[in-house]
Amino acid sequence: MPDFSRPLHDTWLLAGARTPWVDYCGALAAVSPTDLGIHAARAAIERSGMAPAAIGASVVASMAHADFDAYVLPRHVGLYAGLDIGAPAIGVQRICGSGFEVLRQAADQIALGYADAVLAVGTESMSRNPICAYTHRSGFRLGAPVEFKDFLWEALDDPAARVSMIQTAENLARQHGIRREAVDAYAARSFERALHAQAQGWFAEEIAPVTAQRFEREGYHDRGLRLPRKVTTVAQDTHPKPSPVEVLAGLRTVYDGGVQTAGNSAALVDGAAAMVVGSGAVMRDGGRPPLARLAGAAAAGVPPEIMGIGPVPAIRQLLAATGLSMADIALVEINEAQGAQVLACAQVLELDPARLNVNGGSIALGHPLAATGLRLTLTAALELQRRGERYAIVSACVGGGQGMALLIENPNFCKA
Repeated sequence: MPDFSRPLHDTWLLAGARTPWVDYCGALAAVSPTDLGIHAARAAIERSGMAPAAIGASVVASMAHADFDAYVLPRHVGLYAGLDIGAPAIGVQRICGSGFEVLRQAADQIALGYADAVLAVGTESMSRNPICAYTHRSGFRLGAPVEFKDFLWEALDDPAARVSMIQTAENLARQHGIRREAVDAYAARSFERALHAQAQGWFAEEIAPVTAQRFEREGYHDRGLRLPRKVTTVAQDTHPKPSPVEVLAGLRTVYDGGVQTAGNSAALVDGAAAMVVGSGAVMRDGGRPPLARLAGAAAAGVPPEIMGIGPVPAIRQLLAATGLSMADIALVEINEAQGAQVLACAQVLELDPARLNVNGGSIALGHPLAATGLRLTLTAALELQRRGERYAIVSACVGGGQGMALLIENPNFCKA
């Protein structure tokens, strides 16, 4: 059994919030990821009941340099969320695992005594990924190629293995005998489950609706968040839509003879999520029930050409470190980067489909890279409480050949 005397095991997810996940080039397309992060951070802090000045640090993730002030994005999120001027900020990056990494680093800071409470934020504007050039600082020579490229598109390739992220899923499909029909059936289930959760109001528990607003910090210039004309509020995820197998089966595969399509891969969306992480002392003094206990974290490397299998060693490492078995885990979230990738992980781990991504996943909802891990953790924590179950594992594959996983525990669980 886990050694609950270790400092990590007295780390608590006090509260969390996220923006809606909004389709690429949709209502949030013009919003800076800094402002998306500030909005989610303020909502999470408000739900925690803590005074912002009592939070000792911020750990923030954002993958793309989607604004000119991206260098100071982590610091500005903390400042405009109301943290004390002396509370430091750091930016972290583990691609699709970044939302988990901010939670692990927050827990590390608490365990090491650097802070009693930490703000963890992931924010991403896929719409504002730049068109960029890295080779023209010295100007343009006559006749030389002009090398402006789409940052978002180019980032899908791994030059080490010379594969795209979609090709890594195709590699797994071939290795594990996963057919197109199974991938489409899985994607249809993701959409169906997400639509059900949305209709039940479960995602509304996570979401802090976005409105046009101003972020003020005394002594500093105001920031603002604007929405398109005639849009006053964005309160709901926009990508989930009825997507039966028959419709998905009609989509063209990305590669000839492959299994992955635009319909059974993660959707491009914009969004941000945040959590307040605190020590046991902060949790007990706060007077409000926490979301979950952060009971463990693990990361592992895998070959880049099959990066999608990354959750498997990360989950196994996590179980070994905590003394649990898969039978102890009521819910498992594996980020749906691609349908074949999730199915390969589920096959190797022998997962019960009834426990896997029970409210749908990134195929239906979308995947704002740095924010997804926080959304998965928030979704799983609330679902554990609804079901009265004890443990959940949340995990993701990571481009370049990694996987990351967290173990969370329902604080309200009572043994029979």
